[in-house]
Amino acid sequence: MRPLYKVPNRTYIRIVDGEPKSPPATPVLEQGDCLFFEHVDGMYSYCKDVDGNVVHLAAWTEVDIVDPQPEW
Repeated sequence: MRPLYKVPNRTYIRIVDGEPKSPPATPVLEQGDCLFFEHVDGMYSYCKDVDGNVVHLAAWTEVDIVDPQPEW
């Protein structure tokens, strides 16, 4: 488990944080959700969910790296 800002760019991740934070316009994210993390952009990140939707997760959110990558 580590904060998202310490994860290498372009990595599959799973949210470990019990209350992940994201901007109001972003779909609701929950503990256990898997995302493709592109990069950190200020306080938030640029990620994609399993449907390819762009989501923005707070850079300090605790996550685990998913390896091998999930088959979506």
